[in-house]
Amino acid sequence: MTYDLLIIGGGINGCAIAREASLLGLKVLLVERDDIASHTSSASTKLIHGGLRYLEYYDFRLVAEALRERERLVHAAPHIIRPLRFVLPQENAVRPWWMVRIGLYLYDFLGGKMSLARSRGLRKSDRDYVDPLKGGDSGFVYSDAQVDDSRLTLLNAVDAAANGAEICTGVALESARREGGVWRATLSDGRAVEARGLVNAAGPWVHLMLDKLGMEGAANVRLVKGSHIVVPKLYEGDHAYILQLPDRRIIFAIPWQGGTEIGTTDIPVGKPEDAVISDDEIAYLCEGANHHFVNQISPADVTHSWSGVRPLYDDGASEAKAVTRDYVLELDTNGPPLLSVFGGKITTGRHLAEEAMGKLAPALGISAHPVTRARVFPGGAIDDFDVYLAKVRATWPFLGDDRSARMAHAYGTMLGEMLAGVTDEAGMGAGLGGGLTAIEARWMRDKEWAKTAADALDRRSKVGLHLTPDQRAAFETAWDKL
Repeated sequence: MTYDLLIIGGGINGCAIAREASLLGLKVLLVERDDIASHTSSASTKLIHGGLRYLEYYDFRLVAEALRERERLVHAAPHIIRPLRFVLPQENAVRPWWMVRIGLYLYDFLGGKMSLARSRGLRKSDRDYVDPLKGGDSGFVYSDAQVDDSRLTLLNAVDAAANGAEICTGVALESARREGGVWRATLSDGRAVEARGLVNAAGPWVHLMLDKLGMEGAANVRLVKGSHIVVPKLYEGDHAYILQLPDRRIIFAIPWQGGTEIGTTDIPVGKPEDAVISDDEIAYLCEGANHHFVNQISPADVTHSWSGVRPLYDDGASEAKAVTRDYVLELDTNGPPLLSVFGGKITTGRHLAEEAMGKLAPALGISAHPVTRARVFPGGAIDDFDVYLAKVRATWPFLGDDRSARMAHAYGTMLGEMLAGVTDEAGMGAGLGGGLTAIEARWMRDKEWAKTAADALDRRSKVGLHLTPDQRAAFETAWDKL
């Protein structure tokens, strides 16, 4: 079978390019060796943000681009993205007050016309913001947004599939070569396919994929590990903190799954498989939080952690924290085109995809134009999420408060399709633990490419974080019988 575009990699970049290309009318095949968002794209800090700290490295274009994308995304996916207020305490800060104030003015300016609240100084009346901190009420408040990163990646794939793309998980590229004006590829499921263009969106494996293709990229990738920990809630409230540390790095403290997420680190690593948090990283993040918060923590308080390897474009920076978070798209047109993606981030995935198709279009003989700038993601046609949640609870009162909130956030307006005709809890099928039922598990299997219990528990729903080992084992048994 011949495709217009074969995409290797089911992270945010590959899925966003599949969405963009399918909406341009191309016949697209995306293959992912593991699961959608199974690596870096589910191991982020869970933020849609402009990157305030990038201003310190004069990366104004990247910040402006990311802030424009932030504004688009909060409107395109209000079920999985929510505005978040950040407190930036100036007590124990390593940057002078005036520098931070100018940076925030610039952050607001680069954001242009935006729906999120602009920055301001901390006030004595901001007790919810100030009381959790060790000392002083000097500092600032500004806005960014929080996201379910794996579901954002997944929704790109869902939208791509709705527009004709073929999404295959658990399928790897075995080999590919240029022949007769096309790419001839062999896949691990035994298929031999042809494609007029190939996209290497393998993330941390981008160079290994180039080696497999017998090619060398001009751009270099620098692998940097970012780790996060979760501890019991350090403070009350829905706001987050951005904390300056003595080494001039910053870390975030963010409400997440009933606890507080703290991250991230920047550790150079040698290979993608090094995405494992170390004892030193855990100690570093605990110490960073203890530098600012009244409530003190130790490594023994960590309930959960994750690490991801970011495939950053190597710009020659001496320190990992200074390496650009911008992306580079390398196009090889020595035959049917090959586009390799270096770098990128969750926030700018859509923009990257738009630029990628702009680069590929001439080589594919098509005319590319923006197709996703104002496009709502599946389930995202919601004007006011609180109003929508109230409607969900009135329509399906048997869901209960916690489950209705979780499902409304996860599926948005797609919940109506999932629960069509369901009038009571029995209609949702057998309970599988953690509020999951057979009807939702089948939806993840049939509509979202979940092949294993881990796919459903850890990336599609996050319910696995709240299950005991026995409950998880029971779910795995039930999953195999669906």
